Parts: sequence; structure tokens; C-alpha cells
Amino acid sequence: MEQSLALLRSSYYVVDMFHTLRQSLFSGTRLAALVSFWAVASAPSVLSAQDLRLLMIERPGCYYCIVFKRDVAPIYYKSPEGQRAPLVHADLRYPLPDGVTLSSRAHVTPTFVLLNAGGHEVERLTGYPGDDFFWPYVNAMITRALPEGDAELAP
Repeated sequence: MEQSLALLRSSYYVVDMFHTLRQSLFSGTRLAALVSFWAVASAPSVLSAQDLRLLMIERPGCYYCIVFKRDVAPIYYKSPEGQRAPLVHADLRYPLPDGVTLSSRAHVTPTFVLLNAGGHEVERLTGYPGDDFFWPYVNAMITRALPEGDAELAP
């Protein structure tokens, strides 16, 4: 079961990065295309089982989703936050990935939902207020969700 969830998560990631790469190539943004290609090439084929995941609920044409993907997503995977809670994507218009349970439906994009190992919502950040607010807020969300005695994330 865990392997199938890991494979599902990694396939969402690869499909999203391919979509970003395709959009970048057609829009003429060569740098974004190179970053997207690098992210796809360096992504593991199957994500290891994690206790936490950060679900990004988005929709096509969302300006703030595009800004997040341009400014934060390429480095999120290398950050301490990304190591503790890998980023997975879901489209607002479609059903949530199997095994994901939210306390309420997302209506704003992007919405970042921290999920526990069982796929249940722990906490959420609605909207993308910029990277100056995003990093400390997500860091605090993850730190609060970690079991007591677990090492805190680096600031």
C-alpha cells in the first residue's frame, strides 16, 4: 500500500513538472524550462514513505500558483521543509488523490495543506503571500506537526 502511494505521489510530481516544462518551452522562457528539466531529471522515481506531505492545491491560470512554481518550488525539494514534507500537487477542479482527507474543501488557489502519514489534514495555508511569509509559516506548521522530541527544522 505504501509503495503504491509513493508511486502515485511521484507520478503526480513528474506529470506536474512535465506540464511546467511544456508550458515553459512554448512560452519562450528558456530558464524556467531548464529548471523544470533539472527538477524532473533529479527527482527520484519513487518517493520514499514520509510521515508528512505538503499538498499544493492549484488550478491552471492561477497567477500565484505560477509565481510559487517559479520562485519556490524549484528549491523547496532541497530545503529542510521539503525533506520533512515533500510537495505534492492536486488540481482544484479534480478529485483529491486517493487517501487524502481534508477538513474542508479548498476554494482558493494555491492552498497548501500539511498532511499526516494517514493523508489527513493537519494544518493549511490558504493563498501564497510571498516567499518571505511562506517559508517561516510552513516551517512552523511542520514543526508543530512533528512528534515531541523530534528535531526542529532549521530556521
